[in-house]
Amino acid sequence: MPSVAHEATTPFKKATFGMGCFWANDALFGAQRGVLRTRVGYSGGTTPNPVYKNMGDHTEVVEIDYDPKIISFEDLLELFWNNHEYGFTTVIKRQYMSLILYHDEEQKRVSELSIKIEAGKRNDKVLTELAPAGPFYQAEDYHQKYRLQKHQWILEELGITPDLLQKSTVATKLNGYIAGVGTPKNFEEDVKSLGIPDKIASFVKIQLLENEGGSLYC
Repeated sequence: MPSVAHEATTPFKKATFGMGCFWANDALFGAQRGVLRTRVGYSGGTTPNPVYKNMGDHTEVVEIDYDPKIISFEDLLELFWNNHEYGFTTVIKRQYMSLILYHDEEQKRVSELSIKIEAGKRNDKVLTELAPAGPFYQAEDYHQKYRLQKHQWILEELGITPDLLQKSTVATKLNGYIAGVGTPKNFEEDVKSLGIPDKIASFVKIQLLENEGGSLYC
């Protein structure tokens, strides 16, 4: 197995967002500078032990581990506002609702201000819900890094197990780049810093360029 740095040890903070299909959000945030890991799951509700086919009152969310020295919570919020699958001014079922789950008082303060700013830009009421982050229930393995999992040979080459799909920085980055998110420059930097083998790097770069600007959503 190639020697790749699966799990970054950089100190990190967490952010949690619901903004439509979580496959897309996993890829969107994963390719960003300063994002170390992502995982998708269910949160924001009260139903115990939710699963995809019985989610209860929970929402599909992406949980993000990020380095605040490189990417700020405000930066993540900008991506949140600009990349909803569904309009955050339209009432939809709770599974796909617009949701910010804050992890500390600073995130709460910044989010409250951000919601007011967004509301001022629109004629409709912003329906984004803001709540404290509670229990996060990891989604089933087949939901994690969904775009990357379409290329099983990459997982086998890198030794990425189902558990590492949620913990691996390598999986996080490749999932975003394969979906067409990120820049070629950042991709090349990650290839070097994470030790991505040439065969995989060449394939993923083609995917990045071919899928750039395409729809991330289901």
